[in-house]
Amino acid sequence: MRDKTIGFVGGGRVTRILLGGWTRAGHPLAGVVVSDTDEQVLKRLRDERPAVTTTRDNLQSAAQDVVLFALHPPAFPQMLDEVKGSLKPDATVVSLAPKWTMPRIGAALGGFHRLSRVIPNAPSIVNAGYNPVSFHESLPPDARREVLSLFAPLGDCPEVPENTLETYAVVAAMGPTYLWYQLYLLADLACEFGLDRDAAEAAVAAMVNGAVTTMVSSGLSREAVLDLIPVKPLAAIEPTVVEAYAGLLRALHQKLKG
Repeated sequence: MRDKTIGFVGGGRVTRILLGGWTRAGHPLAGVVVSDTDEQVLKRLRDERPAVTTTRDNLQSAAQDVVLFALHPPAFPQMLDEVKGSLKPDATVVSLAPKWTMPRIGAALGGFHRLSRVIPNAPSIVNAGYNPVSFHESLPPDARREVLSLFAPLGDCPEVPENTLETYAVVAAMGPTYLWYQLYLLADLACEFGLDRDAAEAAVAAMVNGAVTTMVSSGLSREAVLDLIPVKPLAAIEPTVVEAYAGLLRALHQKLKG
């Protein structure tokens, strides 16, 4: 997968997802350094991934060859100011957060522009992720290949314009949260109605995969796809659901773009 050292600044969910995906893909984690100010976060990482080096010193993570910023956007100002003096001149920095653009990150790092941004999503933990990436125009081809080689084992990693990343954050990164609770409920109801858990989850998984494949690969119009099943038990609540989705997600997208 790589011949470079990797540093994560931040050891929370996103870092655990990427480490889990690399482990599942059979890639060694030796040479990975993860920093976090929360000792409980680091302890969990040590328990789950003992090959990873953990530290409370963000400067140690920032001194690696490839540095991934895995923090929420509000933490960026302090973190960027803290680590800017520790970055190697030829390091590649990958931001895993929405909202902070590469020009803004580069300015906060004192003119450092060997940058890329990735919006990761949770299915990367089982190598089925969709992780769109954008590169700063000055990042050389070899550094771009390094970034792509890191994310290739985790699933799809399409190169996209930076100004679309917040849209991918709303649709792809957060998208599973809009569905998972419904899918778990559907599996629970299948068990209540007589299936065992394995059969219930297999049926739900096959249904979801088939529904998405029909949507994107059948060649049918939206109206024709929606008309394939005549009985629609939840039709009465569809307007409420659509209104909630549209209102909440438009507001979220506007917040991220703002």
